[in-house]
Amino acid sequence: MIARETGFNWRAVRKWTRQDAVRPQATMAPKSTMPGGFGAYLAERWNEGCTIRRQLVAEIRPLGYTGSLTNLQQRLNGWRRAQFAAVITSSPPDWARLPDGKHRIHVPPIVASTHCIKPGGLLTKAQCKKVDDLKEASIELAAMRAFAKRFRGLLRRGNIELLYIWLQDPASSGFHPMRQFAATLRRDIGAVGNAIVEPWSNGRTERQINRLKTLKRAMYGRASAELLRTRMHPLYTV
Repeated sequence: MIARETGFNWRAVRKWTRQDAVRPQATMAPKSTMPGGFGAYLAERWNEGCTIRRQLVAEIRPLGYTGSLTNLQQRLNGWRRAQFAAVITSSPPDWARLPDGKHRIHVPPIVASTHCIKPGGLLTKAQCKKVDDLKEASIELAAMRAFAKRFRGLLRRGNIELLYIWLQDPASSGFHPMRQFAATLRRDIGAVGNAIVEPWSNGRTERQINRLKTLKRAMYGRASAELLRTRMHPLYTV
């Protein structure tokens, strides 16, 4: 129970419960490559509404930050999860209330993303109820679902003009994930446009690559190159 509520490993929790007193956790001194050394400035800018990682990293570079964009993103992800949880728990839906009067919401990210992009006609009654409750509790989630449904629709219609119209809305919205997704699509707009208008797909190629990687991981350090070549032979004959 303690491990599930706190998120710590159960072995660490068992070790701590057997001790008379919990030892203070050692912390590493902040370095110029770690966002922790700029935590106060980042927290202030985050509270002011600046949540774009590229803008934040551009601001802390002159202050001495030499780390990567990925390190900063990991720190911001924790703040985003906490912010989203605060929005959801501030007005919990009926299905999230417990008999003792308390409330708890736990929606795995993969389940939330699936509900976000799946059309209402493909959802079950229970899933529709969850989606409606989440949309009522979070305006941001409702807007992101609308963006996702429109994007799903334009992929099936095969009209590239709808893609350019769709890209304008997320870019001008206040939702960082949608702006980031739209910016990624613009960097490879040619391939995205071909995926919409052309009937061809590289799914068969990706399938063979996935099979090859599976064989490599299963045999790495356990078999010779001759056996690997023998198992790979069917891939060339497909």
